[in-house]
Amino acid sequence: MGNFYGAAFGFPTAIYTALLGMVLFYWVLAVVGVVDFDSSGIDLELQADASVDDLGTLAGFIVAFGLGGVPFSVAISLLVLISWTVCCLIGMWLLPLAPTLVLQIVAGTAALLGSFAIALPATAVSLRPLRRMFVTHGAATNASLVGQRCSVLTSHVTGTFGQAEVPRRGAPLNIDVRAVEPNVFVRGTAARIVDYDPASQRYLIEPEV
Repeated sequence: MGNFYGAAFGFPTAIYTALLGMVLFYWVLAVVGVVDFDSSGIDLELQADASVDDLGTLAGFIVAFGLGGVPFSVAISLLVLISWTVCCLIGMWLLPLAPTLVLQIVAGTAALLGSFAIALPATAVSLRPLRRMFVTHGAATNASLVGQRCSVLTSHVTGTFGQAEVPRRGAPLNIDVRAVEPNVFVRGTAARIVDYDPASQRYLIEPEV
């Protein structure tokens, strides 16, 4: 057990351990409804501005390595988890064999990069069965939801953040929503869909009368 803790919190796995902690914190926020995970990005109340070129490079990276078809948060979370696992195993079994500190640093750096390289194809393979769970609906289906009732799933709804559940035959449909502020929306509030914005792919909701 001591060997495991030493590998997990020592160089180089400590870098992935920190990233894994951030991922776990993000999913805790997603569970309580503070962030919206079922999207292509991370929907927080305050977002850092990103240029079009940056987004294009990121999208190209995701497509090139087969990480598309699922929410960005899911792909990154799985990539970090696999990278951490591989690097931790290397830290436990191989790095202690390096006889000197210099060789351990060199081998640790190689393990850091190698773990990421191994995790990329492994993540792509792992995501394949998950893609069917995140099928997006076409514009006609989106427009057809206008006028229907829904129930708010997040702790609040703003002009750029919110999720709601639309009752359907079989499994309910989760949608991204927005609302004019101030409003009274909290988790479980009944609402009605009044409009759909194709640009943001969000539905405008109003309180159910």
